[in-house]
Amino acid sequence: MARLATPAHRTGIVVFQPIKRRHCGECHAGPLPLLVLEEGAPRCLDCADLGHLVFLPRGDTALTRRSREESALSAVVVRFNRRKARYERQGVLVEEAGLARAEERCLADAEARRRRRVRDARRRIAEDLRFTEAFAAEIRRLFPGCPAERARAIAAHASVRGSGRVGRSAAGRALSETAVVSAVAASVRHMDTPYDQLLMSGVPRHEARRRIGAAVETVLRGWRSGGAGVG
Repeated sequence: MARLATPAHRTGIVVFQPIKRRHCGECHAGPLPLLVLEEGAPRCLDCADLGHLVFLPRGDTALTRRSREESALSAVVVRFNRRKARYERQGVLVEEAGLARAEERCLADAEARRRRRVRDARRRIAEDLRFTEAFAAEIRRLFPGCPAERARAIAAHASVRGSGRVGRSAAGRALSETAVVSAVAASVRHMDTPYDQLLMSGVPRHEARRRIGAAVETVLRGWRSGGAGVG
């Protein structure tokens, strides 16, 4: 037989998925999907006293580990890879009751992770709400003429988590005046001027900003002074 990818003394009992048709040297059953070698002769799982075990394919590391922990008897299933010239693990044979207990443990962990994700999501939502409120309050402080609903809309837009907008920048999270003014100016640019229409008509961005710059400043001055502005 070719060498094992993992030495036998580390894997314990080894069961083979044969490439060629093999029959049990004791009961002559076959061809065998799985076999054990005893003194070089193939044995079926029943003759090797492993017939009561169930096969768990590889892929779920936690389930595999726990199934072996929960099983008094287990075996590693390997198959020969001709291209790599070595045996590779295909899964394990474990006791059915041990597999059931392992699945219960994994499900408990999955439920715990789900609950943690829910708690984390709620915490992030609460944090985002507090930050948006603080951002809106800072807008109102710098621009007392900005309508409260508009300030909240600007803050909500600027501070969307993962958006990369100014409210999520380091300056935005610190509620720096530069970041807050930038968010307000961007809102005015898009909502209160023909800026978007200019872009859609093919006007270059810098030229479009130049054309609407005075209108933006007029709104910002009105909001700073406490006037109603355009919003």
